[in-house]
Amino acid sequence: MEDGAEYLARCIEVCTPANLSEVLDRTILGDSFSVLPLLPKGFADLLIVDPPYNLSKDFHGSRFARTDDESYEAYTRRWLDLVLPSLKPNASIYVCCDWRSSLVIGRVLEEKLTVRNRITWQREKGRGAKKNWKNAMEDIWFATVSEDYSFDVDAVRQRRRVIAPYREDGQPKGWEETADGRFRDTAPSNFWDDISVPYWSMPENTAHPTQKPEKLLAKLILASCPEGGVLLDPFLGSGSSAVTAKKLGRHFVGIEQNPLYCVWCEKRLELAASSPSIQGYADGVFWERNTYALQKKKEK
Repeated sequence: MEDGAEYLARCIEVCTPANLSEVLDRTILGDSFSVLPLLPKGFADLLIVDPPYNLSKDFHGSRFARTDDESYEAYTRRWLDLVLPSLKPNASIYVCCDWRSSLVIGRVLEEKLTVRNRITWQREKGRGAKKNWKNAMEDIWFATVSEDYSFDVDAVRQRRRVIAPYREDGQPKGWEETADGRFRDTAPSNFWDDISVPYWSMPENTAHPTQKPEKLLAKLILASCPEGGVLLDPFLGSGSSAVTAKKLGRHFVGIEQNPLYCVWCEKRLELAASSPSIQGYADGVFWERNTYALQKKKEK
């Protein structure tokens, strides 16, 4: 990218203890294990963590090697211990993982936090397997620092088509009839089948090997981070959480050690200022898969 130097220059490095004003809404270039102890205490309303899963993977020059469960557990406990001081007493935590690392991460979270739920989302992408089931699901652990936490269920309702419309006294019961069909706005469950992994034709797509969809992150942010609140992401990657937070009127602090990913993040943050839409989210609700045309109609 020819303009990469320009975007990289927008990032900051944190080498001494920092005030919130110095890091708020900034992409921090550095290793989280070195940066986290230098961040201010008790500033984050929401923690979203998408750590390397316990898989061997090349992140554009930075390779994570699969190890045994005991070593991965120690790795998880290490970043968790470093990040907890930055959270508010009423903060919420979401940690992404695959089925194998989920077993380890869930166990570590239970040591220090109150685990509330485990979300499973269907990503419908992955290689087939001849001697196993295709891995098309991922988990997200939901935990809180204390019993005092916020969860805005009305902000994350899902708009679903009504297959068997129930009426009471001839009137729709819990659904509405529109020119586009019959729909019901439902409370979200812990199984998400409405998420699409970013693909080549989606504006949010990058070459990051484990990029999370903005729609997925929007659910976490709207549910558990108040408007104007602060999101902390210690494994920022290509910046999806920061970009989504900006689009939804939240602040962020993100840490990423790969300069290329920092460049992608800053470019996406720039684009978000003029293009704040999130595919799959419009009219204050999350739409099912294959209803993109209806979503775009609502945005006009």
